[in-house]
Amino acid sequence: MFVRFSDPFEALSTLQRALDARIASDWMGRGTAASGSFPPINIFQKGDDFVAIVELPGIDKSGLEIEAKENTIRIRGKKTIAYGEQASVHRRERVSGVFDRTLSVPIRIEPDRIQAEYRDGILALFIPRADVDKPRSIKIS
Repeated sequence: MFVRFSDPFEALSTLQRALDARIASDWMGRGTAASGSFPPINIFQKGDDFVAIVELPGIDKSGLEIEAKENTIRIRGKKTIAYGEQASVHRRERVSGVFDRTLSVPIRIEPDRIQAEYRDGILALFIPRADVDKPRSIKIS
């Protein structure tokens, strides 16, 4: 019994075309892909709504941009670390640079009602579920 495999180069070519089409589609508008793993984000459900906790130590809140669309939230900013002119860096473990994170939640959200609080390098986003997405009680007559 012989097993015949399709051409592996054709499979790679098909994958490349699919990836190119995905990138060209602008599926979320204005590039919402994550760049790196900073900042770390935890998301949990509290009642009907969601809460996102974002660690942003050393970042001024005026440098943060937060956008919401459909069921996604985009957080952008820049973290800089100043060592001074005469400093000689021997170990660099703290992350710095531009970041762009997008988080998706499995519900429809109310972007106008999202509340953001920033204190001591921690951003808390309170993300309410859209009224149209909440279950309704039906009275039996």
